[in-house]
Amino acid sequence: MNTIDHCAFNGDADGLCALQQLRLAGELAPTVHLVSGVKRDIELLRRVQAGPGERVTVLDVAHEQNREATRRLLDAGARVRYFDHHFAGELPRHPAFESFIDTAAEVCTSLLVNRYLGGRHHRWAVAAAFGDGMTGPALALAAQHGLDEEDVRALEELGLLLNYNAYGDSLADLHFEPLALAAELLPYRDPLDFIRHSTSFTTLRSGHAADMAAATGLEPWQAGQGVLIYRLPAQPWARRVSGVLANQLAAGAPGKAIGLLSARAEGGWGFSLRVPEDAGLAADAFCRQFPSGGGRKRAAGINRLTDAQLQEVAERLLDCYR
Repeated sequence: MNTIDHCAFNGDADGLCALQQLRLAGELAPTVHLVSGVKRDIELLRRVQAGPGERVTVLDVAHEQNREATRRLLDAGARVRYFDHHFAGELPRHPAFESFIDTAAEVCTSLLVNRYLGGRHHRWAVAAAFGDGMTGPALALAAQHGLDEEDVRALEELGLLLNYNAYGDSLADLHFEPLALAAELLPYRDPLDFIRHSTSFTTLRSGHAADMAAATGLEPWQAGQGVLIYRLPAQPWARRVSGVLANQLAAGAPGKAIGLLSARAEGGWGFSLRVPEDAGLAADAFCRQFPSGGGRKRAAGINRLTDAQLQEVAERLLDCYR
């Protein structure tokens, strides 16, 4: 009897490339039921229904925000295996729960999957690490497998573009819905072939170039000792570039914390935070001060802020570096 598989995955580069590795390795049934969304749609397990004899694989979504749904699935008799690198909170003690969670600053979910698979599809993990802003681990894995410089640069661009595609308030903001993009990736064992032959890659490249051009000349909204805070307008291009732009701004000011506020289509704001590698401030701990906040040590965010909360967020962040 074949296993009935479900997989909930983050729609960004890390989630997509983790999914691709597992599918190529035969770790998921060809008929797997997939659930995903925009990058910040992370309470994905609410949409998964599974029972006895069924398996749920979770990729790159924080257990902390999915604790009740995980318990529901386990109580229903499903098996759950969890690959993630975000703050997890207390994990279930249950024989049907497998944890591959590691919150160290220099790992992402695709690197954890790469470790689990013994490096069988490492090029996808390299792309994912680049997309997640982990240049050092990406270069280290590429060197470990002897990838040449041209291929490394191509995988870096792929990771960036896959990550870029995941940002938006809704699926309508994206160039490709994550499930559609996962289907586009599936035939390619080698991500370099996807880069060479897929028209989807060309679409992402041109869309990214146009959106980043619109962000040219952005000036800080507020600045302090070790902190730069930016605001983006309520435009689809601004919502799409928010994550990639935050990483780019952080790379351009390596000693500073970067805060990026993005106006949401329905009102209010989203917030992205990047902190330096040697910062005493953990990005996820800062963002978890707010109800919809979370992430990891160097990169985190808050999904929903009111206009009245903007100054509070700015002041708290500036205070951390005074």
